[in-house]
Amino acid sequence: MHAVGRHLREKRRALWFETGGILVGAAMLDFCIGDPWGWIHPVQVMGWSIEQFKSIAFRAKNPIVLRIAGVILTIALIFGSAAIASGIVAIASLIHPLFGSAIAVILLASCFAGRSLRKAADHVLEALNDLEEARSRLRLYVGRDTENLAKPEILRAVLETVTENAVDGVMAPMFYALLGAFTPVGSVGCAIAFKAVSTLDSMIGYREAPYTDFGWFSAKTDDVLTWLPCRLTVFTLGLISGRPFQVWKICQRDAPKDSSPNSGWSECIYAAILGVQVGGVNYYRGVEKHKPLLGDPLHSITIDKIHQAMTLTRSCFLIWLLIGLVLLYVI
Repeated sequence: MHAVGRHLREKRRALWFETGGILVGAAMLDFCIGDPWGWIHPVQVMGWSIEQFKSIAFRAKNPIVLRIAGVILTIALIFGSAAIASGIVAIASLIHPLFGSAIAVILLASCFAGRSLRKAADHVLEALNDLEEARSRLRLYVGRDTENLAKPEILRAVLETVTENAVDGVMAPMFYALLGAFTPVGSVGCAIAFKAVSTLDSMIGYREAPYTDFGWFSAKTDDVLTWLPCRLTVFTLGLISGRPFQVWKICQRDAPKDSSPNSGWSECIYAAILGVQVGGVNYYRGVEKHKPLLGDPLHSITIDKIHQAMTLTRSCFLIWLLIGLVLLYVI
C-alpha cells in the first residue's frame, strides 16, 4: 500500500514538473525572445487558413449561407488548431520526452504576446522626436488613421493598444494555458484554441461589410471566451494597484460605456491605475469616430506611463503563473 502511494506521489510530482516546466519555459521564452523574425508562427498558418476559406465562402452572397460558413470556420479552426498542436507535441514526445516538452514550450510561447507588445510600443516611442516617422511606425500596429496625429495622440494610441491587447494577447492565453493544464487537452491545446479565436476575431470579426454575417460568430465567440479572463485581469490589477476599490469604481463607471464587452474594461483598469484618460476622437479611413472617455485625466499620458502599463501586465502575468503552479501542485 505504501509502495503504491509513493508511486502515485512520484508520478504526480513528475507531472507537476513537466507541466509546470512547460508553463515556466514558455513564459521565459516569450520574455527573452518573443517571436523570432522570419520564423513561421501558428497565427500565420491560421491566417492563411482563414483567407483560403474566406475566398471560397465569399462566393456565396446569401447572408444565411455566410453565417453558416462563419460558424463552420470558427468551430473547425478552434478544434483543428488544438488537435494539430496537441498532435505535434504528442509525436515529438514519442521521439523523446524532452523533445516533446521543448516543442510544447515553443508552441505555448507563441501564444503569449508580451514581448511583441513591448517591442511594438518601443518601436513607436523611440521615434517620437520625429513625428512623421512615429506616425508611420504607429500605422503598423493600429487601425486608426495616423497621418495627422500630434504627439499626445500618438502616446494615447500606444497606451490604448498596449492595454487593450494585454488581455487578448497576454492574460487570456495564460488563463487558457492554466485551465488546459487541469484538463486532458493540455496547456498547449487550450492556449492555441484561444489564439485561433483571437485570430479569427482580428481578421473577420467586424460588424461592417463584408464581414457582418461571415464574422459574427467569431466575434461573439471571442467576446464570450475573453469575458472571464478580462474580469480576472481587472480584479488582479486592482489588487496590484493597492487601491482596488477606487480603481474598480472607476471601471464600473466608465468601462460599460464602450461597445465592446471586454476592451473597455481592459483599457479602463490601466487608465484608472495610472491616473490618465483614454478614448476620444479617432479617425478610420477619414471617418470620425468617438470612443468613450475612460478614466480621469489626473496626469498626462507619457512614455513612463506606458512603461508602467507594461510593467503592470508583466506583474499580473507572473502572479497568475505563480498561482497556477501552486494549484497544480496542490490539486
